[in-house]
Amino acid sequence: MRIFVCIKQVPDTETKIKLKADGSGIDEAGIKWVMNPYDEFAVEEAIRLKEARGGTPIVTAVTVGPKSRCSDALRTALAMGADDGIVVDAPYETDTFTVGRLLAAAIKAEGTADLVLTGKVAIDDNASSVGQFTAEFLGIPHTSVVSKLEVKEGHVIAEREVEGGTREVVRLNGPCLIAANKGLNTPRYASLPGIMKAKKKPIKELSAQTLGVEVSGKVKHTNFQLPLEKPPVKMIGGDPSAQAKELANLLMNEAKVL
Repeated sequence: MRIFVCIKQVPDTETKIKLKADGSGIDEAGIKWVMNPYDEFAVEEAIRLKEARGGTPIVTAVTVGPKSRCSDALRTALAMGADDGIVVDAPYETDTFTVGRLLAAAIKAEGTADLVLTGKVAIDDNASSVGQFTAEFLGIPHTSVVSKLEVKEGHVIAEREVEGGTREVVRLNGPCLIAANKGLNTPRYASLPGIMKAKKKPIKELSAQTLGVEVSGKVKHTNFQLPLEKPPVKMIGGDPSAQAKELANLLMNEAKVL
């Protein structure tokens, strides 16, 4: 059994984001990069499937991005328990359509995939589309926001969240792609022995050219802007009656929302 886990390296949520002078994107200098949190659920699920089957499945982590730093995210997956990794060298700004093509091409180059796992969304662009693109280019069924997964012989049973707080259960014939949601499991921390072993595990380096994929992309983003600074909180004193009157006055005349 061969399990592929597609991961992305994203800016840490505590990183102070700055924009390039021309507004064409974020300034990557000084950013702390981490594995996308939702992808951690995918890695954990792959490792649990491997452990449940006595270690026979091979778990391969795959990522697309600048290989000079994206290998760090792969090492994290390897330290958690993945067997090997693949990095496809490409610009960070590569659009999701092209990333899906690159991931699919890298997986096809390895042979047959029995199961592909990824996170439901990357927290940097919130596109929530790479998993779907990858599955379509692989020609396999897929589903997203999965919070419970049961892998059977030849198919999987996935429980996913839908609108209104309800859940639906779907059956997908294998091979298929599952996009993990929070709640699927609790990702483990990489242990010190795992970190040491990860340094010796192989990482294959590929390029878009060797995979025959054009990286010019279909989507370009311009005119990035940071959110406006929130105004300071205004505290209202006095008794409840006076507070209510002052609040109504501020909402009508200052905030102008009434």
